[in-house]
Amino acid sequence: MLDTKEFGEILKSHYFNTFTGVPCSFLSPLINHALNEKRFIMANNEGDAIAIASGISLASSETGVVLMQNSGLSNALSPLTSLNHIFRLPILGFVSLRGEEGISDEPQHELLGTITDKIFQICKIPYDFLSPDLNKAKLQIIEARKAITQNKSFFFIVRKDTFRQEKLLLNFQPKNTQKTFKETQKTNSLPTRLQALQTIDSINNDNTIILATTGKSGRELYEINDACNYLYMVGSMGCVSPLGLGISLKSEKKVIAIDGDGALLMRMGNMSTNAYYAKGNFCHICLDNQSHDSTGGQFSLSSECNIPQIAYSCGYQKVFLVYDLIDFKNILLDFIESKSKQGAVFIYLQIQKGSKKDLSRPKIKPYEVKERLQKFLLEHQ
Repeated sequence: MLDTKEFGEILKSHYFNTFTGVPCSFLSPLINHALNEKRFIMANNEGDAIAIASGISLASSETGVVLMQNSGLSNALSPLTSLNHIFRLPILGFVSLRGEEGISDEPQHELLGTITDKIFQICKIPYDFLSPDLNKAKLQIIEARKAITQNKSFFFIVRKDTFRQEKLLLNFQPKNTQKTFKETQKTNSLPTRLQALQTIDSINNDNTIILATTGKSGRELYEINDACNYLYMVGSMGCVSPLGLGISLKSEKKVIAIDGDGALLMRMGNMSTNAYYAKGNFCHICLDNQSHDSTGGQFSLSSECNIPQIAYSCGYQKVFLVYDLIDFKNILLDFIESKSKQGAVFIYLQIQKGSKKDLSRPKIKPYEVKERLQKFLLEHQ
């Protein structure tokens, strides 16, 4: 077995410092070690964890680490293939091998136990089976770092009893921060998404990072202003806010994640993670037109949800239900100018259905967007 603490120190020496993921019994020693050192971010979904780790990799010199069960690979495939792969944004992953052939396990792991390695092969993700021998594991970590320096993610498949048990010493600590919910005065008309994005663009400065969710939001923002501190999500639906969270935890910049109603509902579990871990530099916006506009205007189910109240219940420190673009801008300016070091901000704005006509797609490649944003972060520290 690997001495978990010693292995954790090896990871740290190779700039694998911050962990996120969903608990698994095979990986519990390493998870407990990271929790005890206050270096673990508890995600509710493996795809969310991938996005958080990706934000950590994007915004810092370290590489984000994901810990999860192999059953969670299906939740993780969307960001692994449409975020990490196309943005060339590497992470390190540890995936437990539940359902390994010849070892008794729960029936739900039977299939995945035989295809876990094949999933990585198909997705062109470098991987290895983690050795329980510490000296061999050290060499494997060096190989993983080599792949990551080439902008490739690397995953270790972890068999049962690879890690020596580690007792969990850290109890859950509730935030107990004072929350506020504010609703501005209603208006007779709804703004368009383009107008809302223009408002966001108008408050942009060198102290902000602005991320737009996949589909029309990113495409419209690109047409308004292709700025070096903007990121346009492509695919990875629902992952813009956990990506933003990861960036915000490793940067002092004010991070604004622009979501749509359909994307937010797809990965609603990330809202509690955002609310619990965010510092005072993270703002999550939902532009709600009650439709899947990018795929033909089919209805979403946001009309049946009180999204601002959900955000408040999830623990966002400041929640705003906004109707007017002037109020919207003033709230954004307050967020940017605030010196607060605690709590996440959530802004909900209902918008009209539809989008700009003859809308183009970004000419800049996703990995170029990432590289440009990383350069911006280095030059504006």
